[in-house]
Amino acid sequence: MSQTHDPSGPGGYGYYGAGFASAPPPPPPRPSHKRGLIITGAVALAAGAAMGGLIGSLDHTAAGIATATSKTVLSASQIAERVDPGLVDVVSTDGDQQATSAGTGIVLTSNGEVLTNNHVINGATSIKVTDVGNGRTYTATVVGYDASHDVAVLQLQNASGLTVASLGDSATVKTGDNVVALGNAGGKGGTPSVAAGTVTALDQSITASDDLSGTSEQLTGLIQTNADIQPGDSGGSLVNAYGQVIGIDTAASSGYQFQTQSGQATQAYAIPINDALTIAKQIEAGTTSADVHIGATAFLGVQIQSASQGLGGFGGFGGQGDGSGVTVAGTLSGSPAANAGLTQGDEITALGGQSVSTPEDISHVLVKYHPGDSISISWLDQSGQSHTATVTLTSGPAA
Repeated sequence: MSQTHDPSGPGGYGYYGAGFASAPPPPPPRPSHKRGLIITGAVALAAGAAMGGLIGSLDHTAAGIATATSKTVLSASQIAERVDPGLVDVVSTDGDQQATSAGTGIVLTSNGEVLTNNHVINGATSIKVTDVGNGRTYTATVVGYDASHDVAVLQLQNASGLTVASLGDSATVKTGDNVVALGNAGGKGGTPSVAAGTVTALDQSITASDDLSGTSEQLTGLIQTNADIQPGDSGGSLVNAYGQVIGIDTAASSGYQFQTQSGQATQAYAIPINDALTIAKQIEAGTTSADVHIGATAFLGVQIQSASQGLGGFGGFGGQGDGSGVTVAGTLSGSPAANAGLTQGDEITALGGQSVSTPEDISHVLVKYHPGDSISISWLDQSGQSHTATVTLTSGPAA
């Protein structure tokens, strides 16, 4: 089943931070909560595979105090009492936009490794994380991320003794199972919100689109639930009846509808925890791939024309291609793109020797690059003249 997300979803964000500049929103600056719907796609592991394998660092019985689990079915309030200490509130600040965004994260290790959605930290120039268990606030750095599967791993600075989440096995989840979604609904912080529901479908595919960014992704392997996941819950826990995390709250539904073949439906989606941990393992291992980026983001500094905004409106990480290239809405002063001579109305045709025709193409090229790397860029100016330059990428936002 293929569905298209209403692009007016909660908050809006760019899928791909690598290499793009964000433009300032209309003043005054105000908090904006990241949109809940984005992506997954990794195939679920066999039963138990995720629990034992995350480079040993997820052995939550060996370090720290894991959140308690039960062999009996728990009420929503009992689940919250057990699970809350293994959650964190994530507040991302985009210095370019002068805006903040709020989300949630799941504590993986007692020394502060946190699993969250990539879109929670996408575009962040700084990240602050408040641990629900101890109430302390930490500065966080991005270990790595997979933008196309919406998974990111953070590391809290100088953290120790954190309560670690109890992780379940998403391969055992069945339609009709009772679940509870917990997170930082509304970005309010404090005691996590609680939304009870059931699993309504498994292995779901949706098309997530973002009017702000102009990008879209085909998402697969999702757990569908009728739990009332809200903006700000992204990166939080979808928990089974025994207090074990079986998914990452990812797709907001309340007040935001998805188009289905039978009409409109208000459903929510979560990334299966097994899938997320497979990606986290790759990030921890420092293994870069076509999807996984490790460490600091390389910054090109080009603003791409949003299909809905046209030139002069900045879509952040989005853009519009006509099949031959991607139109530039502007460049950030002093950025590699600006220094190379790109200006509004130019059309990027190739990056790193690869032809590009969509914003996604640019992002997929840039994911393997890091600050300090050189890359070639080709473009057509507004008179149709061809240009090629080699630029040195600089440090950019978190994702």
